[in-house]
Amino acid sequence: MAIIKLIVDGGAMKPGPTIAQQLGPKGINIGKVIDDINKSTSAFKGVKVPVELDINDKTKSYEIRVFSPPVAELLKKELGLEKGSGEAGKVKIANAAIEQIIGIAKTKLVNMLARDLKNAVKLVLGSCVSLGILVENKSPIEIIAEVNSGKYDKEISQEKTQVSDLKRAELTEYFNNVKAQQESRAKAEAAAAAAAEAAKVAATTATPGVATTATTTPTATATTTATAPVAKAPVKEEKKKEDKKK
Repeated sequence: MAIIKLIVDGGAMKPGPTIAQQLGPKGINIGKVIDDINKSTSAFKGVKVPVELDINDKTKSYEIRVFSPPVAELLKKELGLEKGSGEAGKVKIANAAIEQIIGIAKTKLVNMLARDLKNAVKLVLGSCVSLGILVENKSPIEIIAEVNSGKYDKEISQEKTQVSDLKRAELTEYFNNVKAQQESRAKAEAAAAAAAEAAKVAATTATPGVATTATTTPTATATTTATAPVAKAPVKEEKKKEDKKK
């Protein structure tokens, strides 16, 4: 038996050199394998999915095992995100409901090291921190503390995963305000950076002017020094005439 591990686009795997190199030498129909994997991962469209192929080299038969996608991928799919924040501590990209977190925790529980759903929820909240996702209008770190205190025990024990339209609208409104504040702050920071750069350029261009002024001053002094003896010459001639008269 040979085991081949793959990460594929759920329901949309395509032929490529990697899969060809791995399956080609085994004499297995690559097109059929791709079709079977796409059928097995169709529930995870738009998400990266870990897949294992258990291949019997003698019979050329194979078994497909599909694992649940990484927590980050499930969060992005659930919240309609293309990528994480990139500046998680500064820029927030979504606002999730605790019910959505519970739903993802249920999906991942089998593959997690968590001993129960409550601990799985905290692991998912940890991923929210790194992605820049708010939960219930708060930092996920605050929500983890609230989970520890038992605030969401009812929702977790009931495995509640449905979010009411009213709650979804409230979460969206709150996040829109956060987003507007972030955009305003980003514009102010960009303007401040531009002003600082302009001041630096102005200071650099002003420096040569000071040097030019300094070089013109000695010229004026030299001129004054050169002309001073000329004024004294007539005084000496007048003294000579007076001495002759005497």
